[in-house]
Amino acid sequence: MSRPQEIGTIMEPKRIMFVTGTRADFGKLKPLMEKVRDTAGFEYGIFATGMHMLARYGSTVLEITKAGFDRIFPYINQDASVNSQMDLVLANTIQGLGHYVRESRPDMIVIHGDRIEALAGAIVGALNDILVAHVEGGELSGTIDELLRHSISKLSHVHFVSNEDARRRLVQMGEAQESVLVIGSPDIDIMLSSRLPALQEVKSYYSVPFDDYSIVMYHPVVTELPALRGNIREVLAALQGSGSNYVVIYPNNDSGSEIIMQELEALRGQERFRLLPSMRFEYFLTLLKNATSIVGNSSSGIHEAPVYGVPTINIGTRQLNRFQHPSIVNVPEDATMLLEALRGPICRVPPCFHFGDGESATRFAAHLRDPDLWSTPRQKQFRDLRSLRPPVSAEPLALAV
Repeated sequence: MSRPQEIGTIMEPKRIMFVTGTRADFGKLKPLMEKVRDTAGFEYGIFATGMHMLARYGSTVLEITKAGFDRIFPYINQDASVNSQMDLVLANTIQGLGHYVRESRPDMIVIHGDRIEALAGAIVGALNDILVAHVEGGELSGTIDELLRHSISKLSHVHFVSNEDARRRLVQMGEAQESVLVIGSPDIDIMLSSRLPALQEVKSYYSVPFDDYSIVMYHPVVTELPALRGNIREVLAALQGSGSNYVVIYPNNDSGSEIIMQELEALRGQERFRLLPSMRFEYFLTLLKNATSIVGNSSSGIHEAPVYGVPTINIGTRQLNRFQHPSIVNVPEDATMLLEALRGPICRVPPCFHFGDGESATRFAAHLRDPDLWSTPRQKQFRDLRSLRPPVSAEPLALAV
């Protein structure tokens, strides 16, 4: 391990706890965790829960250890009987995390995105008078994720956002301007680094036999569950009819995931499909970087794929109103229309850095060095946009007669 860097005079080490529940949010938070771990004046801890603890998703808590972190508190917040009952998972996470923070007393809880584990982190922090920092608030999506993300933002005290668009949305929601800090998306730090494994290493590790392939990631839309089985069948019919090769990664564990998992079994053993429960984040990035396209409704098609110029075939409403780019083609869950998109011209485009430039962790550390950050009031006040505008003239309005 490299020697920690001095970053300023802090009388007491600040204890920063990261909450991670999925392979995806760990990839987002990892550069920030590393920066805190390797910087003098700070101590880190990781509360690992959610999908990390489930064998069916590859027990990815082991990947946190393999990444060089040792201050990990693993907590099982679900089992086979409740893994898609999001309200029960939320309640379990709040209970376990609440017990843990009252023992460890962190100075800051860092959470990411729009998952229920992040919501639990924000609730526990707010109710225990602990500073809550939310990474990548202010984004848009087309399912329950948006409700969760904005709720998390309202319970958080500090916001580390990806760009100016996200910053403006949070200010519009009444967040204090001085608490909304643009650092970029942390996972782009990894995407643009030299630490990604070679493609051949990735293909060998995950037994991917294809030279040309697309990645498929399709998650449940919990506000459209009655249509889910029909929708995934439309998607699979198009994939099977396309004649192309696909690496299919299991869905997340939102309500409805069991339906998708059942339908994916129809692909098992077919030579043009490789099914994987999960992937190490850096390995996934290498696979994405070299893919023909990414297909499905994952935010990776909106957020990460454009960084590499990889085309996205975005299916359905899960990413409704999110960032649009020439690399992204939007289609409904209709086998005919999707098959047309899969067979159409799919061309790479120049890289896009709308969500970050690879320096997020550096900016994050700079903000942690700022004493004003640590004096952010835990008692939040709504900031009315009218108070930010110049005063209007006091002259009476002229009324039409």
